[in-house]
Amino acid sequence: MSSQNADVVLVHGAWADGSGWAKVITPLAADGFSVTAAPLPLTSFAEDVAALERALERTEKPVILVGHAYAGAIIAAVSSEKVKALVYVAALAPDEGETVADVFYRGEPQLQAPRLAPDGHGLIYLPQDAFATAFAQNAKADELAVLAASQRPISPACITVPVRRPLWKDRPTWFLIAEEDRMIPVDNQRFMAARMKARQHAVPADHMPMVTAPAAIVEMIRDAATAI
Repeated sequence: MSSQNADVVLVHGAWADGSGWAKVITPLAADGFSVTAAPLPLTSFAEDVAALERALERTEKPVILVGHAYAGAIIAAVSSEKVKALVYVAALAPDEGETVADVFYRGEPQLQAPRLAPDGHGLIYLPQDAFATAFAQNAKADELAVLAASQRPISPACITVPVRRPLWKDRPTWFLIAEEDRMIPVDNQRFMAARMKARQHAVPADHMPMVTAPAAIVEMIRDAATAI
C-alpha cells in the first residue's frame, strides 16, 4: 500500500451518518488514502459548514471533498484552501442566492418520493417505509435495517438559507448521477451537473450509491486524485 497525494473527506447527507460510507472507505484506505467521514450535526446550515471546516483542519494533504445529497451544498460552502477537488454523489448544488430547498424541490418529484414535514420538535425525519421505497430501494434487507436504524433528522434551518458563491465555481468538480434516484430526480441531477460544468458519470443506482454502487464512487475519487 502506497501513500496517496490527497486526503479524502466524505460528507453524509440528511437522514444518514458516516457509517453509510463504509463500502467507499475500505477500498480507498486499501489504496493508501487517508479517509475521514466527517460528521454533520444537521442542525443548521452554518453549524454544518463549521463542523466540516473543523474536520478539514485535521487533514494534512490536499483534500478531495466528497458530498452526498444535502452535503453537496455544504462542501461548496467551506473556505479551506486545502480543498482541491469536489465530488458530488447524487448531491444538491445550489447556486449563489439559492437555498437547498430550491434545488431539492426543482421539477416534478418522483411518484415514490416521501412526503416530508417537521415533527413536533421542528425536525424532519424520513418515514421508515421510505428507506425501502425511495431512499435505497436497491439495498439489501440488512443494509436497509442499518440505514433506517441510524437515520438522523435534519432541521429546516439547513435547507432554507441562501448560499454564497459556491466553491464548485472555483474547483474541478465531478458528479456521480444516480439514474434510479427517487429522492433527487435524475433530470434535476443532470441539470445541476451541467450547470456546474462537472465531469459526469451516470450509474443505474438509487439515492444511496455509496451502499448500492460504491465502486463507481471509488473510481471517481481515484480520478479526482489523479487530476489534482
